[in-house]
Amino acid sequence: QVQLVESGGGLVQAGGSLRLSCAASGLTFSRYAMGWFRQALGKEREFVAVIKWSGGNTGYSDSVKGRFTISRDNAKNTVYLQMSSLKPEDTAVYYCAASEYYYYTTTAKYKYWGQGTQVTVSS
Repeated sequence: QVQLVESGGGLVQAGGSLRLSCAASGLTFSRYAMGWFRQALGKEREFVAVIKWSGGNTGYSDSVKGRFTISRDNAKNTVYLQMSSLKPEDTAVYYCAASEYYYYTTTAKYKYWGQGTQVTVSS
């Protein structure tokens, strides 16, 4: 059974930083591209970042480019999202997801999903 478990969310002031983690089990982690998405209250889930199975290629949405960094450790079956210079508009539930394809920004291309972790940025 595949499980993706996010952690590291919380409340932070604007301008602060957080690092999210997503631990994967039940799949051959190194064969999947891993993505981060987020969903704010009342809005659709949106793409944030993606990293290729080897970790050598990454992609970001324009809204987080230059502030967020995605990385992975295949030995630990874990993907990370380092978030800096956080803004109130970054407030959302953040989800990690696994895809057999690279690089897609649409939720339909992601096969497995975590349960999400809340990030709240206060002004």
